[in-house]
Amino acid sequence: MNIRKETSVGEHTISIETGKVARQADGSVLVRQGDTVVLVTATADRKAREGLDFLPLTVDYRENTYAAGKIPGGFFKREGRPNEKETLTSRMIDRPIRPLFPKGWRCETQVVALVLSADLENDPDILAVTGASTALVLSDIPFESPIAAVRVGLNDQGFLINPTTSQLETSRLDLVVVGGETELVMVEAGASEVSEQEMVDAILFGQSHIVKLVALQNELRREVAPTKRTVTLVEIPGELRREVEERISSPLWEAMKLPVKIQSYRRVGELEKELIESFPEDPPETRSFVKSAFHEVHKKLARTEILEKAKRFDDRAFDQIRPIRCEVGFLPRTHGSSLFTRGETQALVTTTLGTSEDAQTLDWLEGESERRFMLHYNFPPFSVGEVKFLRGPGRREIGHGALAERALRPMIPADEQFPYTIRLVSDILESNGSSSMASICGGSLSLMDAGVPMKSAVAGIAMGLVKEGDHYVILSDIAGSEDHYGDMDFKVAGTRHGITALQMDIKVKGLSRQILQEALAQAHRGRLHILGIMDSTLSEHRSNISSYAPRIFSIRIPKDKIREVIGPGGKMIRSIIERTGCKIDVDDSGKVDIASIDEASALKAIEIIKEITAEAEIGKTYLGKVIRIVAFGAFVEILPGIEGLLHISEIAEHRVKEVTDEIQEGEEILVKVIEVDGDRIRLSRKAVLREKRGDTGAPEPLPPRQEERSRAGSGRPQHRRPR
Repeated sequence: MNIRKETSVGEHTISIETGKVARQADGSVLVRQGDTVVLVTATADRKAREGLDFLPLTVDYRENTYAAGKIPGGFFKREGRPNEKETLTSRMIDRPIRPLFPKGWRCETQVVALVLSADLENDPDILAVTGASTALVLSDIPFESPIAAVRVGLNDQGFLINPTTSQLETSRLDLVVVGGETELVMVEAGASEVSEQEMVDAILFGQSHIVKLVALQNELRREVAPTKRTVTLVEIPGELRREVEERISSPLWEAMKLPVKIQSYRRVGELEKELIESFPEDPPETRSFVKSAFHEVHKKLARTEILEKAKRFDDRAFDQIRPIRCEVGFLPRTHGSSLFTRGETQALVTTTLGTSEDAQTLDWLEGESERRFMLHYNFPPFSVGEVKFLRGPGRREIGHGALAERALRPMIPADEQFPYTIRLVSDILESNGSSSMASICGGSLSLMDAGVPMKSAVAGIAMGLVKEGDHYVILSDIAGSEDHYGDMDFKVAGTRHGITALQMDIKVKGLSRQILQEALAQAHRGRLHILGIMDSTLSEHRSNISSYAPRIFSIRIPKDKIREVIGPGGKMIRSIIERTGCKIDVDDSGKVDIASIDEASALKAIEIIKEITAEAEIGKTYLGKVIRIVAFGAFVEILPGIEGLLHISEIAEHRVKEVTDEIQEGEEILVKVIEVDGDRIRLSRKAVLREKRGDTGAPEPLPPRQEERSRAGSGRPQHRRPR
């Protein structure tokens, strides 16, 4: 049965269709806005996996290049491993739907989103989130709470709902809001110093449009009428639960109060192991129940300490930031470096400056582009006292790096002001909560240490929420356990003037405007506190870049001179590079970047390029070379590739019968430009000779009789003076 529903969201029409394609999946939908079409499927194994204590959910988002009428690059000419955008979108789908599965669901579940058509104006990522929810709602998978996603922009006219790609180019805000009929589930934003109040208004503006998309899913559900699978949740026997709580509460609380994270976590692990081993192996489910009961007690103690006792396990106030230490210039040979330590979270952030050749080429659906600012985040296992193989970055590392990059990007100077490719690397050396925010703080300091003229320093802070009914507590600078057992992970980054990035994952319903405003206000105070500490370490960027970084000088040349600088087959530019040892990059606009660690070499290259691209100026004297002699004069090269005509009448002050009587081919002579008419240049040697004599170049006065004869020869009326 093919069913199609549509609704308007702002100026756009969004349609959802099911029953036409991919019918062997448990649920499948086509979601369309404009000419962008995304197929989203949801499938789950029929048999639950035994022994799991987590939800086995996989989300994969892929952009087929044929969707935009492109053939993939590379040798194989087919799509390969997911690019960064595909990875980030997979995370954006996963994060809001994961908490909405029923507790105890252990069947392997996969959501696949494929972009089938892309009009390059309507981004398919938010359609994929809405499609994932719809596919799950219409399947027999026990997913009961539909959600949807919208994007919000902000320009001088106000908020925009689902702005197009071209509209986002001038938008101060790129906000994705995901929610259900009445509640928010996830928020993610990049911004150019947007105020806290504007951010709250934007979130609620997006939420108001989500309602239509949720209603559309409910309409489809009523018509499809799926029969959901049942989830058998095995309850922990009440007697066993009470026994575990009585035995473990006191020692567990003591372990949680240990001030050093690694000691606390190890002691908690020891208590869990001792408790489980104290129960018989038969029946086998007993130890599984004990493990689950232990985690319930752990969560209850963490939340009770905050909500009922109004305390945090490290004895901080709810709005108190952990001690912060900042160092810059930490490494001797990097172009910039900082060590940012907050409590037991530590980030070593390095800056490397490169040329335009080092920019990252992005080949995405939207076409090829270059990225000249990159932030890469690494999370080695030793940072949390673990032993694991070192692999490439996973989804978590890519996501954290993208968040930190998004926060810093608005403060990076324009290419015209600072023509460098910039790479930041954040290595997390210790972790106990919010290492992505530490990467932002350390990244800002590292950039300034490298001499990057940042518009403003940027700091980030992670906020938390613990909520039971109407009673709630907002926590600043959350530690790892507060994040794990809390109800909200709310990361905010920005300058003193506004927000540059925001990410929020919400685990409970009932997040009101009041809570949002309070959380953002508390985050703002925390951010200013951190910025103050950062300013005391380094308040502005270094006046000079590192001696180990390349010096880049930028000049502009006329577009029609580009081919002369490059030369046939690149001969000229290769010659300049060989003579100076510089890196030289010429773009189509006529901008030339010359990079060298040796400043003198760069200046020499600039001088050569200026000579090649120079144009003849009227009244200027040049030392030229006689290229060719003809009967009526000579052609003299005054600049590389530029020659002018030296007429026989302009060779000398006296009458010249033969050109070769005065000059020879190959001879270098001083000439003056007396006329430029398009490509034609007239030269004078006579004018130079007169200037050497000190003459002005004006014709000498003639005797009276000669003057009369001259006038007669000109055909003008003659006027005799009376005798």
